[in-house]
Amino acid sequence: MMVPLALLVLGGLVAAMAPRVLTRSDWPDREPVLALWVWQCVVVAVLLCCALAMALSAAAASDAVRGNVFAPAPRGVMEAYALTAYGPWAAPVAVALACGAVWTAAMLTREIRGARARRKQRRAELLVRSPLLPGEEAGEDRLVVLEGDRPDAWWLPGGASAQLVITTAALRRLKGSQLDAVLAHEQGHARARHDWLLHCSSALAAGFPQVPVFAGFRDQVHRLVELAADDVASRRFGRLTIALALVQLNEERGVFGPCPSQVAQVPQRVHRLLSAAPRLTAGRRLRLTAAAALVPVVPLLVAFMPGLSALR
Repeated sequence: MMVPLALLVLGGLVAAMAPRVLTRSDWPDREPVLALWVWQCVVVAVLLCCALAMALSAAAASDAVRGNVFAPAPRGVMEAYALTAYGPWAAPVAVALACGAVWTAAMLTREIRGARARRKQRRAELLVRSPLLPGEEAGEDRLVVLEGDRPDAWWLPGGASAQLVITTAALRRLKGSQLDAVLAHEQGHARARHDWLLHCSSALAAGFPQVPVFAGFRDQVHRLVELAADDVASRRFGRLTIALALVQLNEERGVFGPCPSQVAQVPQRVHRLLSAAPRLTAGRRLRLTAAAALVPVVPLLVAFMPGLSALR
């Protein structure tokens, strides 16, 4: 089988099957950080399949591209790929995959620009509601307290000017370690740079809504980053503390009633924290991490196998 076709088939199988396997498993709820790593490896494998198939198809369709791709390789390596036998479909496939790459870059650029615009607007609104004191510089104090009747807390990313925002209603409701746990939860988002992961997953899902792996990646990332931040807080202050803090922050939003609203799956998060499900053993966690790390290697092996065989 020709290598580009094999790569496209492999990418299609991974894109279709991986979301079903991961969403039907129960271990991601116990190990959200590991699950995020696995999802990223799967998405990288799909993108690698497309990128390598595009490069080889373009090399088969154009002498100029072929010369650049195989310039450092011996002549036997080029002959092992049998590029001249790919037929007239090589050029259309290369163009289609190149258009997909350009579209992906455009979606990511749009997502980043939109996020920056929203962040700039929210930062301006914060300055209006909580103006700087005389002599205070923007970004100097990362904790901003806003007057508000609705208990809430969130992290506003932005590099050196990132800010942690909490309302006075949240300060009145949360006592002692519960407040510290909420702050630790938001700081967990910041330290792990979850905002970049959310941007990438949203861009891929918006650009390719019919691809299951990208839609599943977006949905699961939004869920798993909250679980990972919950774990950061629970390791410092206990599962019960962060669970009670979540209840205090969200009990007036209708998330615990018969028709709960979709607010980051708060009831499921509270149930997970209170159930204290056993975590994976170190050995199984290591095996899953190693298996996830090997996923992006498979497209590389498929692409380079003819060349490696020719070098023997």
